[in-house]
Amino acid sequence: MADEKSQPNHQPEPGARKASKPVVPAGLTVPALVALYLAILVLPVAAAWLQGLPPRRWQDDLSSGLALCAFTGIMMEFLLSGRFRFVSCHIGIDATMRVHQLMARTLTVGLVIHPFLYTGGGINPPMPWDPTRQASLDFGPVAVLTGLAAWIALLILVLLGVFREQRSGSYEAWRASHGVGAVVVAVFGTWHALEGGRYSAHPFLSWFWIVLLAVALAALAWVYVLKPVWQLGHPFTVRSVRRIAERTWELVVVPEKGGLPAFEAGQFVWLNVGHSPFSLYENPFSIASAPTEGGQLAFVIKEVGDFTRSLGELKPGTRAFVDGPHGNMTISGRSADGIVLYAGGVGVAPILSILRDLRDRGDSRPLLLLYGNRAAEQIVYREELDEMKQRLNLQIEYFLSEPPAGWDGRSGMIDQTAVAGMLTDQDAARWLHVICGPLPMIEGIEETLLARGVPARQILSERFYYD
Repeated sequence: MADEKSQPNHQPEPGARKASKPVVPAGLTVPALVALYLAILVLPVAAAWLQGLPPRRWQDDLSSGLALCAFTGIMMEFLLSGRFRFVSCHIGIDATMRVHQLMARTLTVGLVIHPFLYTGGGINPPMPWDPTRQASLDFGPVAVLTGLAAWIALLILVLLGVFREQRSGSYEAWRASHGVGAVVVAVFGTWHALEGGRYSAHPFLSWFWIVLLAVALAALAWVYVLKPVWQLGHPFTVRSVRRIAERTWELVVVPEKGGLPAFEAGQFVWLNVGHSPFSLYENPFSIASAPTEGGQLAFVIKEVGDFTRSLGELKPGTRAFVDGPHGNMTISGRSADGIVLYAGGVGVAPILSILRDLRDRGDSRPLLLLYGNRAAEQIVYREELDEMKQRLNLQIEYFLSEPPAGWDGRSGMIDQTAVAGMLTDQDAARWLHVICGPLPMIEGIEETLLARGVPARQILSERFYYD
């Protein structure tokens, strides 16, 4: 994970407590999660069909079915925020957030157009000869106003997300407005479903909406209230902060009491330094230290945003809070003849964690590190990396896009040409490939590897950039 929406030194302390392997629910495979998601998505439509009500015009039933399915999906979006380990550790934060984003936009389209599909005569309330509401719609004030409030809030919420990078204002303010808007959509959308729906007011579906609303509000309460309360009892403090390269810092935090949260090399945390855990001032950073080190979490952070530009002002002893670990860019449990690690800039942070862990565990597999930067002054931990070649079967290729005179490494970017010359197609397909860096680098390497026949399951990356 690189930059402020993304991510140093290590010396294990004698007797330091080592973090154990994170515990995750058994049986939650990606296909199982997808199947569960789809089953919940179509459940209200199936429940509506099983009611056996006389059919209406096909446009009216299409609109109702679209609304039932889309609103269910919107409510499940609360669990796709990236803050729940049972999701992010199985699917990966990049996949989780991309699904969250794409589903929100798709479902919003369905909910936005669904009122315009109705063709009912607008008789209100239903007449005695129309108890199943085949020819009428509920245009009462409660049904209309609750639906309109949820409809407008959802549209604003999604548009603000789509154009977040183009608007001014802080990320913290956007996140606060996003949370408030989500509550409005959930509460008024549920109210509308209970009051205005021909199918959705059925007792089974009434309880279904109430349960979904409870889950959605519980998810928000967990993120914004319960987890910060837990963090208050498990604070960290800044042990050290030092400049390690041009505009690049190493930040080390340690728990004030107890041990570290169990994590795997390659994972990340949301880090809050110098603020209350109830504040929104936190950023995701990849862990650069290894689980084998124990006692501390280290990060490699580049000056990009407001927080990162103030790193030099941090003092040891400053209180910090950690939410995590998250992410599945981990190599444990994955078989491969060898491993290629691609790092661009401070995307080297999770790569460092993986290499340090492999070194401490005495891994003997062949390893290849391709590490790219703009200038030599941006390379971090070069001495440590070169020393790793004495303890690991490791080859390192340094790339600079602006090499100085006399540079003995490679020039240019880690692009298709560079990747193609490192391994034969046969070897590349049998090796594991771990990528972290700028988005164009990640996409270029992935396309090159897939074109060379590398199975997608052998390519690990996490991106934190979304259009």
